[in-house]
Amino acid sequence: MTHDCGFLSELSLAADQISFEPAARDEFAADFGTPPDAGRAPDAVVWPETTADVSAVLAAANERGVPVTPYAAGSGMQRNAVPTQGGITLAMTRMDAVRDLRPRDMQVDVEPGVVGDDLNDLVAEEGLFFPAFPQSAAFSTIGGMIATDASGIRTVKYGEVGDWVLQLEVVRPDGSVTEVGSKARKTSAGYNLVDLFVGSEGTLGVVTRATLDLAATPPETVGGRAVFPTLEDATAAITDVVTSGVDVATIELVDPLTAEIANAYTGSELRATPMVFFEVHGRSVDAETDALEAAFRARDATRVEHSSNDEEMAELWRARREIGHALKEWDPDLDLEVIGDVTVPIGSYPAIVEFIGEIRAEYDFPIPAFGHAGDGNTHYAVLCDRDDPEAVERAHEASGRIIDEALALGGTCTGEHGIGVGKRSYLQMEYDSTAIETMRSIKETVDPNGILNPGKIFE
Repeated sequence: MTHDCGFLSELSLAADQISFEPAARDEFAADFGTPPDAGRAPDAVVWPETTADVSAVLAAANERGVPVTPYAAGSGMQRNAVPTQGGITLAMTRMDAVRDLRPRDMQVDVEPGVVGDDLNDLVAEEGLFFPAFPQSAAFSTIGGMIATDASGIRTVKYGEVGDWVLQLEVVRPDGSVTEVGSKARKTSAGYNLVDLFVGSEGTLGVVTRATLDLAATPPETVGGRAVFPTLEDATAAITDVVTSGVDVATIELVDPLTAEIANAYTGSELRATPMVFFEVHGRSVDAETDALEAAFRARDATRVEHSSNDEEMAELWRARREIGHALKEWDPDLDLEVIGDVTVPIGSYPAIVEFIGEIRAEYDFPIPAFGHAGDGNTHYAVLCDRDDPEAVERAHEASGRIIDEALALGGTCTGEHGIGVGKRSYLQMEYDSTAIETMRSIKETVDPNGILNPGKIFE
């Protein structure tokens, strides 16, 4: 369905803030995880520069029943920002100001288009950092991270992005502007509306300002990797480290196939063997690193190497850091059809990784497993030939089996990428009908006309 968005020209927006041109619209038809034939261009693109701009667009669109889809950096994996029903895309990248940095409060107020690494570069001058950013922080934005409640390699120590959000300014679907949360580090005043909007994937409101908590930069950091003879040894070592209370900031798994793919992309000559990447932050890093190494050696690690030198750490981590791009470039005859991010309780982490291996053998697809192991989060990818419909169907069947197993182990279908379009059916499996109805009733109350990012989360 095509929507008449000509009314946008009647709003108080500059000419360069609106485009109806096909080339501009096509830029917002897909995100990172969108298959080639699953994109959808909006009917118009708006680049808001102020909260008032966002409010005006939403109010006018709501009156006319025109869908509006917020779009951040396009790094999403589940088509969260694809305008599946057309209408207007709100491209939030021009709202990229750091409004206020308060070092004594360890807080910062930012607009949604601020890029993660840019923020950390700024606050580093005050001895601060935002620890919960995902691996994509070099290009992903705060607004997109809040929308999906993103998390990254340091979740095991610092938690998710949402855990560091104190206050939000949000424009509701009818154009009204509200402020939720508090600049106080804790509050018991009323419902926790911050957490309602965090992770809502742009279906309840558009974030136009966020107050973020910050952490002091660790006085010492050690990073490195350990090599194991078997995947079973590596996953058991990860569980041992977490359950024994070692104060690890990051602990990541790379299975042999992932190592092979990363090596091909980076030109590394590392052996394609199970690896565990880690970081330790704090004032007693030597003691914690020794405890970490002891746990690895107890599980037959063949090599453990680490460094406190930034350049050396970056080189040690290179294979893990480049996986996202490596997956797309690995085999010209195979496509990245499925990107999964299941999470299970830490005690079941070895079981889910082993199950992925069983699915790989049964379906005979390359299915690399890797990810944020310390919080039980396993990323996997299913590569197949998209020109073969049967292969595509089997790839999704294989992924579904993995999700089913994660749910059976007490886990979730998505640890950080969100539901979007790709996992709507699994949400129905993860929650009972009453929980789903509660979610739907919130959506219908806040957005009765259903204009804000329709087609996401719910079937």
